[in-house]
Amino acid sequence: MNKAILIGRLTRDPELRMTQAGTPVCTFTLAVDRRVKRDENSNQPTADFIPVVTWNKTAEFCNQYFSKGSKMCVEGRIQTRNYEAQDGSKRYVTEIIAESVEFVESKRTAEGGYNNNNSTYNSAPQESQEPKAEALGSSVSNEEIPF
Repeated sequence: MNKAILIGRLTRDPELRMTQAGTPVCTFTLAVDRRVKRDENSNQPTADFIPVVTWNKTAEFCNQYFSKGSKMCVEGRIQTRNYEAQDGSKRYVTEIIAESVEFVESKRTAEGGYNNNNSTYNSAPQESQEPKAEALGSSVSNEEIPF
């Protein structure tokens, strides 16, 4: 089984491109904190910088709704590949191919407001991306949902 789940912050704005066939592809780097500190005398966390690739609607979603510093959850698979660089050297790349991305905090939370963790985009086919009012309680209508 090849499954990766990461939570971290974007190191820069996502970069959206189109393949020659017109398929959207978005790349970004996720800074994921380690539980281990840099050294015993420092409070600075150590982070891994993981390259992530998204495709199609997920790529467009990431480009539109996430920016540098956004905290997100990525679920996908680890992929390795190699290529030959312009100087003739062989390069190896390990990256996450994201199948699902989620907001971990809302913009208001990042600015000191309330938290809303119900926003997800999954590349797998679903009935609807809108949350059902029944899941939030029978007294809430779809018009009252803030997203």
